[in-house]
Amino acid sequence: MTISHRLIGTGEHRVVVLHDWFGTTLGWGPFLDYLDGDTFSYALLDYRGYGERADVPGDYTLAEIAQDVLALADGLGWERFSLVGHSMGAKAAQRVLVEAPHRIRRLAGVAPVPASAYPLDADAHALFHGAAERPANRRAIIDLVTGRRANGAWLDGMTARSVAQSRPEAVEAYLTDWTTQDFAAKIAGSRLPVRVFIGEHDLALTEPVMQATWLSHYPDSSLEVLPNSGHYPMYELPVAFATALEDFLRD
Repeated sequence: MTISHRLIGTGEHRVVVLHDWFGTTLGWGPFLDYLDGDTFSYALLDYRGYGERADVPGDYTLAEIAQDVLALADGLGWERFSLVGHSMGAKAAQRVLVEAPHRIRRLAGVAPVPASAYPLDADAHALFHGAAERPANRRAIIDLVTGRRANGAWLDGMTARSVAQSRPEAVEAYLTDWTTQDFAAKIAGSRLPVRVFIGEHDLALTEPVMQATWLSHYPDSSLEVLPNSGHYPMYELPVAFATALEDFLRD
């Protein structure tokens, strides 16, 4: 049976889309309305413990996400496909690359966590590891990574959706995995076409972080800094982001 997913478009270029630590397949905002469904087919899946798959048991790891992605692609009959990953989802996408490099056409990382470990200092550790149980921590993190520029209504909505659509134990387990796993040596030097998108106001995943990780790991990578955006360009500038992403996928 094919893993539960959302499918957008009927185009020949197949793309698997992986959401962030706080999100689900519903967490891509209005950006989804502006995708080219004639050229691309986009498959979006929730991770175990999230969204439509909240009750699916699992270990809640990046390796497990990668196996689910490959199982979904097999179920859809997609031998080759591109990957789009947001934040934690971009690290999960790189785990797919480790498992099946011959199947990946292109990789887009959006405010992406690198394949190396992502250590947290003492304050950040307390903030992030408190997020599984405390909505106020999730709101503070979302506020931080959008440059403390968003209004309260949007922050409240993002927080409420995250809490309602995820299991706390999954949130905690994925956090431990994406901050500690280091498989950079397994992807470094890959000649896969890679594009990194970051928002100019993201206070966490910044250009220096990308230069030291993604751009040094992938020889054929490039960086696009999105103006007037933070960690969530799919909400902050959906039309411009959809255009930029598909320009890369079409190349």
